[in-house]
Amino acid sequence: MQFYETLLIETAKEREELFNVPLIKAGSSGKVSLEAYVAFLTEAYHHVKHTVPLLQLCGSRLPEQYVWLRDGVNEYIEEEIGHEEWILNDIRACGADAEAVRNGAPILSTELMLKYAYEMINNINPVGFFGMVLVLEGTSVALATQAGEELQRGLNLKSDAFSYLSSHGALDVAHTDFYAGLINKIEDEKERALLIFSAKNFYRLYGDIFRELGIRFLHANKTLVPA
Repeated sequence: MQFYETLLIETAKEREELFNVPLIKAGSSGKVSLEAYVAFLTEAYHHVKHTVPLLQLCGSRLPEQYVWLRDGVNEYIEEEIGHEEWILNDIRACGADAEAVRNGAPILSTELMLKYAYEMINNINPVGFFGMVLVLEGTSVALATQAGEELQRGLNLKSDAFSYLSSHGALDVAHTDFYAGLINKIEDEKERALLIFSAKNFYRLYGDIFRELGIRFLHANKTLVPA
């Protein structure tokens, strides 16, 4: 069994817990309000704008024996440049204030996920950052396209309000194959164990963003779209 398959098996519980977060389940079926969708895009903007800086930092911290992984990071960087602007365009298409989002701050859960990512790269092991890559890209493949289609139908918005979700659903299928090819080359057992540990934590941290948003919207009865 290749390591990528082991990674998926070892993190299956955490992935299932993420997919069962109430707000994610509601979004996947298109049963969220416009306000909740914009809140999701807002937090997506605040973590996606760090994707390229995190990748650049990760690449700079990888040791010489991982030059091949550094090359993979460079390919990721080329693919990810400007994606945060897609999100702002979606926010505008929803009729919300994109510049207020740009100049605003993330919620605590988003901030904590980003802090952990920087801590992993700077002070633990840059290989562990690929746990975050697994979580974000794997979630996109599993949920993004379906959620985008259902939300567009439920919110009666034009397709230009869903460029981030629709593009990532298709784009990250290829990314996942590329990711698997890279991860399968990691042979050090300690770093494999760290990557599994990191991925489990990132599943929890990413899920906490939706849990925090869910508290705001579910408790205020703003999430579910009226039948």
